[in-house]
Amino acid sequence: MQSKILPEDPAFETKPYQAQIQAFISLLLAKWKFLFTLAVIGFGGGLIYHWAKPVEYIARTSFVVEESKAGSGNLMSALAGQFGFDLGSLSGTSGVLAGDNVLQLLKSGTLIKQTLLTDYDGKRSLADVYAETEDLKKKWEGKKKVGKWIDFPVGKKMDRLQDSLLKIVVKKITEKNLSVLKPDRKLGFFELSVISKDENFSQLFCTRLLKVATDFYVNTKTRRLQSNVLRLQAKADSLELMLNRKTYSTAETNKLLLNVNPVYAAPTVSAEISSRDKYVQSTIYGEIIKNLEISKTAMIQETPTVQVVDYPDLPLNSTEENWWVKALSGMLAAFIAGGIWLFLTGGEWPRGMR
Repeated sequence: MQSKILPEDPAFETKPYQAQIQAFISLLLAKWKFLFTLAVIGFGGGLIYHWAKPVEYIARTSFVVEESKAGSGNLMSALAGQFGFDLGSLSGTSGVLAGDNVLQLLKSGTLIKQTLLTDYDGKRSLADVYAETEDLKKKWEGKKKVGKWIDFPVGKKMDRLQDSLLKIVVKKITEKNLSVLKPDRKLGFFELSVISKDENFSQLFCTRLLKVATDFYVNTKTRRLQSNVLRLQAKADSLELMLNRKTYSTAETNKLLLNVNPVYAAPTVSAEISSRDKYVQSTIYGEIIKNLEISKTAMIQETPTVQVVDYPDLPLNSTEENWWVKALSGMLAAFIAGGIWLFLTGGEWPRGMR
């Protein structure tokens, strides 16, 4: 039985397409005035876009959160991470800045509002600068519901209108100007970026927002231990004052025993009671001091560390590009668009062109 030979596929040839390519090139050469006009328009459009688009400045800082006490499941998490599993995300984390909680904490409206109501140049707040650079104040002044120039003073109580407009500023910053990322899911590094039209605003807002969030984190983490330390410290100070007074009182009582008549027992009893009270107060004071030092040590161990790795130093990186880059980009885009338009509407083509 003879085997059946299957026919081979024909070899690919470029000859059928050469006529089409030549025809398209001829069309482009024939319409060179049209393409040149489009290129000039695109060049001018790129220049206009370069001059009209405002320059924005990017403040970027990276930091790492170091917890003082490691969780009991760190070994299992590390082993599971070798196989691509993230046990930390499944079990959850209790720390405010632990895990991915920092991504939401730094976007908290309360913390952003607190940061915006800090001083910028002694006359204006960060909220004032942002509202002015984004032309929000002019828009509000032209609206019937507002109808006036709105300021956001530092350290002063604001009215209902100012609060509502500040919420608009916070929402706009959260959606447009603020970015919090974790570059590598396996590492504990976080990156905070702020982009705005004012260079100083970008730097100040970036650094102050991280400072506000760090203070909030540390206070939340150590609030219970700190209150316990303050309570023990107050008791220790009070007992120390009482113990000092009792020491002087005991010394005076013992001094009277030198000249007392042995027949009378009252002075001896008073001296013994005074010494006993002093011993009791001294013992209680020693226990309070021991507990105070233990609480202080525990608070130090529980206090986390937020270490800034990269600081947004001036001058900041900006979105500004060379004018010729925008101009050439506009010219190239216009030329390609013209070529596509001619390809679709250029007239008769050799067979198989379309």
